Amino acid sequence: MIDPSSPALSSGGAAPRILALANQKGGVGKTTTAINLGTALAAIGETVLVVDLDPQGNASTGLGIERARRKITTYDVLYGDATLREAVQESGVPGLHVAPSSLDLSGLEMEISQERDRNFRLRTALRLLAEDPDAPRFTYVLIDCPPSLSLITVNAMAAAHAILVPLQCEFFALEGLSQLLKTVEQVRAALNPQLTIHGIVLTMYDARNNLSDQVMQDVRQFMGDKVYETVIPRNVRVSEAPSYGKPVLLYDLKCAGSQAYLRLASEVIQRERAARAVAA
Repeated sequence: MIDPSSPALSSGGAAPRILALANQKGGVGKTTTAINLGTALAAIGETVLVVDLDPQGNASTGLGIERARRKITTYDVLYGDATLREAVQESGVPGLHVAPSSLDLSGLEMEISQERDRNFRLRTALRLLAEDPDAPRFTYVLIDCPPSLSLITVNAMAAAHAILVPLQCEFFALEGLSQLLKTVEQVRAALNPQLTIHGIVLTMYDARNNLSDQVMQDVRQFMGDKVYETVIPRNVRVSEAPSYGKPVLLYDLKCAGSQAYLRLASEVIQRERAARAVAA
């Protein structure tokens, strides 16, 4: 019997790993990381679903899902008018699917705030997708959260096994991180006791800037081995790729940003294997 208090399990017992990419600060590389980590995981043989929960819909756009194609979105799923399977679309990347977003999500909190299951809409949708024998089988689900600690973000945290935190190498990085960690603790205590911090990925690192080095040292000192070894550099090709509706790995595989995301995907999988070994 599936424990309704646990994140989604697939039929047959094989569970997709559900990672929520969260940071209440905007412009930290969260959506860029969702797009390119998902692509990198698919490139090394995983089957991945990116769930776009940001009303801006940038993850959907960056994976080539034009707004005209978003007939059923994550708004419809969380509102209760559609299943997640109905929302899922193939991207241009083999092995990578997308549940696209729409601007309607910006009003969702007002619409469902009085519902008893308001915090668990996404968890339920993922469980039903996993139980559907005709739905695609995913090994990873990446949830791209909005840049706020809203009801939508709480839904993502309640559904996830772990949080992946993109953190820009800038002066106020640790200040925002402290607030996010407090929210994670609150969600763990009230809604999802299994929730953990999978890791913190430092983004937009500029080797020419002393501040980037100082921030990296401070974050590593504060969070220890929770910080991934992989650091995502500031790279113009990463910035250009979304305007072409492509992940940077398809736009320019050899650039520094692409290679960094491939290393991050490998590190994510290594951490998963280590965690399973400890659990066994």
